[in-house]
Amino acid sequence: MKAMVLAAGQGTRLRPLTNDMPKALVSVAGRPMIEYALLLLRHYGISEIMINLHHFGEQIEDKLGAGEQLGLEISYSEETELLDTGGGLLKAKPFLQDETFIVINTDALIDLDLARAIAFHKLKHTAVTLILRPDPDADRYGSIDIDSNAQISRFLTTHAPSPPLGPVRKLMFSGVQILEPTIFEYMAGMPQKFSTTRETYPKMLAAGEALYGFRFDGFWQDLGTAERIKQAEEKLARGAANLHYL
Repeated sequence: MKAMVLAAGQGTRLRPLTNDMPKALVSVAGRPMIEYALLLLRHYGISEIMINLHHFGEQIEDKLGAGEQLGLEISYSEETELLDTGGGLLKAKPFLQDETFIVINTDALIDLDLARAIAFHKLKHTAVTLILRPDPDADRYGSIDIDSNAQISRFLTTHAPSPPLGPVRKLMFSGVQILEPTIFEYMAGMPQKFSTTRETYPKMLAAGEALYGFRFDGFWQDLGTAERIKQAEEKLARGAANLHYL
């Protein structure tokens, strides 16, 4: 299994830290932010990884190289202009198109049992499994409904054509997803820059594709601002957060 780590963002919420460095290399408890995602993947035997680059991307490549120091095989997809998640995945299609793959954001800490999530994905025979979590601010950032079978019945403003099975739960995307290469069929004809969450997945849902949400109730922490990074470091220091893959 392969993975793509999303690291092309400009980190505008982290300025001035990101005025001369990429967000992915901002330190969190003594490690570059991106290292947490890489160590999570490595813990579950995922060693072939593509990282997309844009903002000071050469610094990431200089830091990580081909991944030997972490026991990984890292390659890079350089974006001369930001392509958003969908465009970034489509550009990396030659690397991703042969098997199930993981996509993970850089700017969050998550204590996820990835093996359980992958097993869930395989059991559901789905093209898309999103790792979802409860959050009181879900509506503010964009909520997703899953029914009693964990099938997504509403993605932002798009509803599945069939009614949900049983009561629905309103959850929020964690930044981790498990995908099948068949998603590329729904990217045909898209512009160079596009979003999976705003365009591809609503399109799949409206077409009757069964998309699933794996509910995650463990530790998760956004790292998108200096304040959030400070919160994460404090939780790690006092043992309130335990990342099992470190």
